[in-house]
Amino acid sequence: MNNILIIENDLDLLGKYSDVLKNSGYEVTAAFNSEIGINLALSTLPSLILCNTVLSNIDGFGVLSILSKNPSTTKIPFVFLNALSTPDIVKKGIACGADDFVTKPFQGDQLVRSVEGRINKNNNHPHNGTGLEKLFDLISQCKIRHIKKKQTLYYESDHSQWLYLLIEGCIKTLKLTDDGRQMITGLYKANSFIGLDTLLLDDPWLESAEATKDSSLYLISKSAIIDLLNEHVGLNQHFIKILSANLREKKDQLVELAYESVRKRLTQVLVRLNKNAVPIDQIDICRDELAGLAGIATETVSRILTDFRERGLIERNGSQIHIMDLGGLIKMKS
Repeated sequence: MNNILIIENDLDLLGKYSDVLKNSGYEVTAAFNSEIGINLALSTLPSLILCNTVLSNIDGFGVLSILSKNPSTTKIPFVFLNALSTPDIVKKGIACGADDFVTKPFQGDQLVRSVEGRINKNNNHPHNGTGLEKLFDLISQCKIRHIKKKQTLYYESDHSQWLYLLIEGCIKTLKLTDDGRQMITGLYKANSFIGLDTLLLDDPWLESAEATKDSSLYLISKSAIIDLLNEHVGLNQHFIKILSANLREKKDQLVELAYESVRKRLTQVLVRLNKNAVPIDQIDICRDELAGLAGIATETVSRILTDFRERGLIERNGSQIHIMDLGGLIKMKS
């Protein structure tokens, strides 16, 4: 059973969070200050740490800094609990290594969904499991490429000897239709591999890739990856799982484009994007990119988002979409 460590100096909230997670099947260890929390993290090695940003003596950012420098706790997922997740606070937390933010008061099952998502993601991380440690070592020795927002990573028909691992930022893959519209075929967030589908092929890229925000990527030699796969058969399962998930998502996208209404397609895109949103339930994407993912006109996206806002399903602030009622969106998707 997964053990969750909660570091929170408000005893009422500490009890509330503990009850919510225990009722969802988790073991919970509670700490009412930063010093106790740090000691418990080192002694119990929890599956995930939930920590308030505002603590006495050592704040949440200090707790994360200390635990991220300790080899025994550096790989434990760390989620901030915060009363107000402003862009500056989120940026600071991500820079420190936080995996997610959950804003208080929570909406519905936000806390449980964030915990489940981060634990599942950590279980599939490249440094977990037999043979995957070798992959992580290889990646850590690779060069890093930094690209600016709207800069192209590669063009359709280019050849490349690299497999990319996105460290931070966001990369979209796209194809242009005959009438010049963008069809977005993929949207990659941090810790995503880009180019797995061409790893064993000597074919050119079938789509272009462009940064939607300033991004950093590891450049991993395809030949080095293939050597590792030949040496450690267990690694193949890791990549097959990733490829299978990508294939399923693309299949769903094709079915949606062929058969679903524009409203339902946009709803499904929002639900998919929300799975990896940081902070949870807050999606950063412009209307044009939403249109490209859903295969509909930008003006249609605007009309549907306005309707969703009036129904209380979302809130919008520029490119920021805050999911207010995920359950309501899922019902519309179904």
